[in-house]
Amino acid sequence: MTLYGGFLIAYIVLSVVAVVLYFPRLIGFLCAFKKPPYRRAKEKRKIGIVIPARNESGVIGDLFASIRRQDYDGPFDVNVIVKDENDPTVRIAEEMGARVLVVPEQTCKGDVLDAFFHSLTPEELASYDAFVIVDADGVLSPSYMRELNNALEWEEYDIFLTRKYMKNCLGDRTKRTVFSNNSALTWAMLDDLGNRWRIEKDIPLALTGQGMMIRRSLVEKIGGWPYRSLTEDYELRLDSLLKGFKSFYYPYAVLYTEEAVGHRDNYNRRLRWLTGYVQCDEKYKKRIQEQAKLRGKMNKAERECLYGVYPLAMFAAVTIVTMLAGCALAVFYATQGATELWVKSLIFLAGMPFGIMYLLLFTYSTLAMIASREAFEVISVGERIAMLFFSPFYLLEYLPIFIQSRIRAKKHSRLAWEQSERQHYESAADEAEKASAALEKPDDDAAPEKQSA
Repeated sequence: MTLYGGFLIAYIVLSVVAVVLYFPRLIGFLCAFKKPPYRRAKEKRKIGIVIPARNESGVIGDLFASIRRQDYDGPFDVNVIVKDENDPTVRIAEEMGARVLVVPEQTCKGDVLDAFFHSLTPEELASYDAFVIVDADGVLSPSYMRELNNALEWEEYDIFLTRKYMKNCLGDRTKRTVFSNNSALTWAMLDDLGNRWRIEKDIPLALTGQGMMIRRSLVEKIGGWPYRSLTEDYELRLDSLLKGFKSFYYPYAVLYTEEAVGHRDNYNRRLRWLTGYVQCDEKYKKRIQEQAKLRGKMNKAERECLYGVYPLAMFAAVTIVTMLAGCALAVFYATQGATELWVKSLIFLAGMPFGIMYLLLFTYSTLAMIASREAFEVISVGERIAMLFFSPFYLLEYLPIFIQSRIRAKKHSRLAWEQSERQHYESAADEAEKASAALEKPDDDAAPEKQSA
């Protein structure tokens, strides 16, 4: 057997294995196209907005403007946590009537959240029903707080994840690039394709700190916020596996979040997140495996959280290795005068695997855009087409990012909590209100026992 034939057979076999292992999730993507049921709250609960805001005076004004426009007439308040009392953010927050807490020691977001929860007296804590964590660069849709209150009707859930749209859509065209657009598309994949399926299978959601609401009862159970990793939201997810906390994706509460425009900032954000994921996996993997061992076997939630992405990563790795081998063999056979073999190597080992991978990722991105079409209606058709054709390259970049993140996780026990470069938006709150008015409104008052999204 030639080297060409060996590589081709290995590629086919390993690709089939990867697809078979990933197939249940592929089928689960159909959940994204079901309209989630909707409940209207029977009571008005008190919700605290918690905003980590270290040196965020340049962007927090739009967030406050969107808070003022909330149509929720129930009780809620705003809590802003800064690092320095001389931060200009303090003055802006106080003018808003927000409670300001100064936390000088901030090595990670977990420090900020834990300090806030421990600053509340037992009586103050008991007065709340839930807390929602919002980054300072966020902008809330006018119905955001009202919908959070509606979400709390699902009493069996401890953690709620709201829907994220791209804040860059609220500015002019210069606020967006193919990188920011594809970052927003990745959120759509994570939430509308991934998290709706996870709800169906009773699997903890892939959580994101921005726009995450937690019940007060959960704060009491975990004793504030004990998570200190770079990705404290992912750490909460893994801890949920151990302690049985249940999470719920609620797409009717819409929050606009700023995406990184430049490639470097976008790459570094993803690298930072994946490094945090690796560190959390190393911290919790053994404990989750031991829990499964005591039970006798690993359940579907544990398999998904620990190994769910492995089949796709294996397929990507096999594809790239095969492509590189095809290029190398083409050069080798060309030098040997083996015309047929170098042509076959170039076409079937270099070209075909790339084409298959590109087509699969393109299809994946298209499904996400269709499922989350409301999130992208503001941007032009040309931008959406560019997003789809660029998306496979954007997703494939996660492979070197993943490799680099594992190296960084081994070298550094603690990574810096970095702030991304912010852009200035004119009247983002106004634009959010206009965009929200055009969104599809729920018309179903049904209250099933469990979401069938």
